[in-house]
Amino acid sequence: MDEPNRRTVLAAGAAAIAAVSGCSTYGEPRNTPATSAPANAVLAKTGDVPVGGGVIIGDRQIVVTQPTAGTFKAFTSVCTHQQCQVANVEGGTINCTCHGSKFDIKDGSVVREPAAQPLAAKPIKVSGDSIQLA
Repeated sequence: MDEPNRRTVLAAGAAAIAAVSGCSTYGEPRNTPATSAPANAVLAKTGDVPVGGGVIIGDRQIVVTQPTAGTFKAFTSVCTHQQCQVANVEGGTINCTCHGSKFDIKDGSVVREPAAQPLAAKPIKVSGDSIQLA
């Protein structure tokens, strides 16, 4: 019986590693690099942020919410569980679909795990109808 030589074993191992590393896995972090925004950069218009909801500004990695009429909040859009980008703002929560974490639109606190830490608040100011970084 012929036994495989060292070269055959190494080639087979390399092919297996290449095949596995080329596959993506459900729930992998989907980070996009944050574009640094100067203070006073306009993030959104007040009319674009629904009351009881919010908008995600992906290129800035920020989510802006309006928990009650005229009250605006901003948080990082990077989930604290495994650094995925949050996917949407619905039903009073900021939702990460990677693993199901949910955060309150009022203060960024965890509403549903697996995330254990709240979303970090971002300082903003409202000037006229513009929401800006403070």
